[in-house]
Formats: sequence, C-alpha cells, structure tokens
Amino acid sequence: MGRAAQSLGRTQPALTKSVRRLEADIGADLFERSGRGLRLTSVGEVLLARTRQLRNTVDMTMRELGDVARGEVGHVRVGSAATTAEYLLPNLFGRLLKNAPKVTIELTIGMNDVLRALLSAGKLDLVIGPISKSSGEFVSLPVMEDKVVVVARKGHPLTRRKATLQDMAAHRWVLPAPSVAMRQWLERVFVAGGLPPPEVQIETSTMMMLPHVIAQTDLLSFLSVRNLGPGRVGDPLEEIPLEATTMIRRLGVLYRPEAYLSPAALSLIDLIKLHAAEVPFESTGRE
Repeated sequence: MGRAAQSLGRTQPALTKSVRRLEADIGADLFERSGRGLRLTSVGEVLLARTRQLRNTVDMTMRELGDVARGEVGHVRVGSAATTAEYLLPNLFGRLLKNAPKVTIELTIGMNDVLRALLSAGKLDLVIGPISKSSGEFVSLPVMEDKVVVVARKGHPLTRRKATLQDMAAHRWVLPAPSVAMRQWLERVFVAGGLPPPEVQIETSTMMMLPHVIAQTDLLSFLSVRNLGPGRVGDPLEEIPLEATTMIRRLGVLYRPEAYLSPAALSLIDLIKLHAAEVPFESTGRE
C-alpha cells in the first residue's frame, strides 16, 4: 500500500481512506492479506478488469477526438509476427502511404502471444500474424496460408536421409515460449507419437535472430518455409521434410470488435481485405 501511495503521489493514510470509502460504496472488501502484503479479492479482480476496460475506452475516445480535431487520417499501431512483417507488410504499408501520405505507423514485431496481450490491453490497434478458428475476444480476418516445418543447418545428419519423429526427438531444439501456438502444436505431435515434447536448449522471443546460431550447431527449430532460401533470414537452414511435423496455419489480422479504429487503421484493414481478394490463400510452397 505504501508503494502504491508513493507511485500515485499520495500519502498512505489518504490512499487507505480512499480504498475504504470505495469498499463501503461497493459493500465488499477489495483486498485481503497475503503474507506481508495484500492481494485482490474476487470482487477486486472484477473491479480491476472493468477499470481497465474503462481506461481503454477513455484512451480510445481521446484518440478519436484528436483525429477529428486535427482532420487527419490518424495513427495506427500495428503488431506483427516476423514472417508477416517481412512478406506482407511492405506491400500493405506501401499502398497505405501512397493513399494517405500523412498517416503515421507504429510497428511492434513479436510473438503472437505477446502481441495478443498488447492488443487485449488496448496498446495495439491491429495484430497481423497467425490466427485460429478460436480467436476469442477478437475479430479475425484470414489473409493467406503458411507452412511451418522443422529446419536444421545445411548438411545436418537428418537432412541427408529420411528422418522420423524419433530421430528428431534425439536432438535439442530452438523454440519460442511454451505459450506460443506453433510450439504447442509441435509438442502435441510428439506426445501423440508416444514421445516426450522436444527438448528445448534455447528459448527465444524472436526466432528471426537465431538462424545463424542454428546453422553452427546440430539444434533443430520450427520455422515458416517463407524464411528459407537464398537471400532470406533462414538462408543457412534446410527443411527436414516430414508430413507429421508440417504445420499449415492461417495468417491474417486481429482487432478488438469494440475498439476505436482510426481512419488509418480502417484503411489498412481494407487493404488487407483487398490483398486477400487478389491473392486468396497464397501457396504455402517456397517462393
């Protein structure tokens, strides 16, 4: 409570009185003791969630008022997976800036679980990356298909023969965090095959930084085929073909249905729809 009061620029007794008045208005305790500190009660958890929603609403209102006052097309905050950032965004951003030269864009590259959390918190307008049928709280718009495969350095022992799931289980891996969907999918494949999940030696928040590390070791990884080939970030790597470990996923855009979207964000969504109509579910083969 003391640290909270300090961050708010108030005294601890004043903050304590404020909390007690709020609890009296609600008719329930918001906090309960936990060791030497405090934790939210179930009522407090509900109030916290609703307060965050109210804060997001205020932020969205201020952004909308600012766009109207300036008479501008506005600002768009985009989160993107590394694959879509490299192969989809250049075309989309080029079209957007051609149509609206004054638009400003804030781009965040990251794993899908992190980006979805930022989107849910109202810190992003759109997320472009892998989507699923169960997108939960978000509106999802599929754009193209992608193929994710097991990869290793060129000349790796498993690239010189027909590898099996058991062969792959004998090696260590470079993979994203356990909360990332493609890692969860891969682990389910191994478990379904009667094997333990892949043994992870390097866990990373961005796979795009590690192809050259993988190229100097016998570590395996799981990447989009769009990253493989001359001139690509995964150039030093080679696919280990196996149907069981080939993941077909959809890439697209996610946004919150209740969120304020600036004219720039709406224009970007329109361009994504146009791209999907022009190139419906692009080939998953190497380009």
